[in-house]
Amino acid sequence: MKIYILIICAVISFHVTAQEIPHSKVLSNNELISHLKKDLKVNSKEALAQYFREKFQERYFYDWNNFDGRFEEYQQLYSNKETSHATAAKDHRTKFKGEAQWKLPFNYLNGDPVNAYALRHLARQHKMVDIAFQYFYKNKEGQYLSYFLDQRNSLNKAFSNNDYEKIEDGNGVYEAFRSGYRVLNWLQIHTMFLGEKLYTDEDQLKTIATLLQHGAHLYDRNKEFKSGNHQTRGLSALAMISILLRDFEGTDNWYNHAMKLLGEHMDKEINEDGFQFERTVHYHISDIGNYFYVYQLAKKSSLKVDKDWEVKLHSLFETLVKIAYPDKSAPVFSDDTDIPWAEKNDISNALTLGYVLFQDPLFGYFSNTKVKAKMYWYLDAKQLESLNNIIAKKPSYKSLSFPQTGYYFMREGWSKKDKMLVVSAGLDEKKPDHQHGDILGVQAMANERVILPNYQVRYYLKDLELFKNSFTKNVALVDDELQGKSYTSNKGGSGFGKFKKLPVPTVISWGKDFGVEYFVGSHNGFENIDVKYSRQVINFENKFWLIKDNFSSETVHNYKQVWQGHYTLENTPDLLRATFDNGSGFDIVQLNAVDEIEKNGARGKEWCIVSKKNNSTFNFLTLLFPYPVFDKRINEEEEILSIMGWDVDKNSSGSYLDSYAFNKDNFTVGFRMSQLNIGEDILEFEVPSDVFVTVDNNDVWIRNIQSTDIYLIFKGGKIKIEAGKKEKIK
Repeated sequence: MKIYILIICAVISFHVTAQEIPHSKVLSNNELISHLKKDLKVNSKEALAQYFREKFQERYFYDWNNFDGRFEEYQQLYSNKETSHATAAKDHRTKFKGEAQWKLPFNYLNGDPVNAYALRHLARQHKMVDIAFQYFYKNKEGQYLSYFLDQRNSLNKAFSNNDYEKIEDGNGVYEAFRSGYRVLNWLQIHTMFLGEKLYTDEDQLKTIATLLQHGAHLYDRNKEFKSGNHQTRGLSALAMISILLRDFEGTDNWYNHAMKLLGEHMDKEINEDGFQFERTVHYHISDIGNYFYVYQLAKKSSLKVDKDWEVKLHSLFETLVKIAYPDKSAPVFSDDTDIPWAEKNDISNALTLGYVLFQDPLFGYFSNTKVKAKMYWYLDAKQLESLNNIIAKKPSYKSLSFPQTGYYFMREGWSKKDKMLVVSAGLDEKKPDHQHGDILGVQAMANERVILPNYQVRYYLKDLELFKNSFTKNVALVDDELQGKSYTSNKGGSGFGKFKKLPVPTVISWGKDFGVEYFVGSHNGFENIDVKYSRQVINFENKFWLIKDNFSSETVHNYKQVWQGHYTLENTPDLLRATFDNGSGFDIVQLNAVDEIEKNGARGKEWCIVSKKNNSTFNFLTLLFPYPVFDKRINEEEEILSIMGWDVDKNSSGSYLDSYAFNKDNFTVGFRMSQLNIGEDILEFEVPSDVFVTVDNNDVWIRNIQSTDIYLIFKGGKIKIEAGKKEKIK
């Protein structure tokens, strides 16, 4: 009689009113059925496990029944990955027990203390994917599968006992970013193991219960929009869970909420110009992943996705095309962290994914014949096959800007030896955490080499602050002031740090006249010591550049420029020269007299600091001249009278600031011009000024290319030309 009553109670428990998933505990396998939606009739754990094997076959990125065939193809396409998977798996297993601890302090298996950086990577569970791969590389040795189960169970136990790390500002075990990454990785592992007898029904359901608890926790802790990629990663995971496990009560609410907030992130964090708001290539590509996983699964399940999603996702890929160097790489911006000290970003893997998704020939131009190994498992067979016949179209973008993000690109074209220079002139007002001290800094490429580099970083390196601040940028400085101020590391001690204060840039003008492009901007970074500062960048027909740095103060200061690269001091201190392994070179020439050059460096990188000492007002006028071969360089033994078809007139003022005019045909680029003779007419400037002058038949046009207004005295009258404006004078 007692046995009969127990059976009846068990059956009734399967059909009581469905309940939403709790966020405060991991459900037992017996409890899962009571949380299914009402119309789903599943009466045993065995049936439930079988049901979800079928649903993962339909809903996941690929059909797990074909895993063996895909794994065989994976080994052929990515033959080098076996070693890296083995190395990462060994690293993880020799550091942490399967039954891991999840709260500091504790030690590695070798007795050394685990720091916050290591804990957050344990929490992400990246290397657990490598361990899962080892199961298949090692002929399905059960120890690898058991290790995953032990680690999963240990986390659930820690959660139940409230014995897990809750470090704020990004390092907590269940913080959205850590939890979101863990969901992504455990979903992959779960799907890899679904066809394995060692991965029992009980094991599968416990993983599902664990993922549901993660989903409920993410839903509970992310009710309101919070700026930044941490929440986006968590919402991406929440959406994935809600798509794959949508048979449980409440998951529809999860999906709608996740999609709503992700849409809000798209609206607020993908700028109108198409750049991710944190202004780095690394986080831009990371956000592509966040949106891609959801977009791919939603399309596979024919779920509604707003059209804006597709448009915004496409724009993220298109931005990578727009910022690319002629060699198909991209500049380094702020916290790019993939390859520390690298001077370029590899964007080919991201644009290969973009091509697979959208079949856009512009993306095809940058594409590889296979996706990055990680992404192989998130695409179906048809998508992968599209890479067998890539349609490529060379971009036609020339110079362009991202005005909301604050990047300005002067580009010659897409031939290998073409030149490109980029100015960084933005500061995100909401979350500048990943930004460096490079306001109005420049980077450049010419003749297939990065000639003015910036450097990628890594958070745990002790000199992160050095590589985030102004000594490792191509910027101007005053005295001992750096742009980044009040540097602080995050509370978790992972190494990441940010500046509480950075200069606020102002873009004054950007444009082009007669093949000569100009950028003019200023920032307030030295106003604390009563120095006003602005920078002009002039691109002469993509042949060479001039940079003019303007300082003014009521008091005396030491004014500086910082130039990245390995230079010899030719005709010191007026010429810096770099040469590269292909025989090309780069000259930095000071047209106004400077006092000294100091060389410094770290991590195999070098930079030179050019100084003008003890002045209240000074203008660096600096010629940046890349050349393809030795005999095309500037001859350091001769006075500069012409450059690449431009005549150079120098009018000495008897001081350290001379006026220069660069003339070609009927066009003049003038710096510190006092007067202009146009036919019989004389135009006088109230103070020496920087201008473009165009003579077109009998018409005379003057463009103001400085940061302040210009006043012209002409025929007894005074003419005002505002900064960035162009006026017809005659």
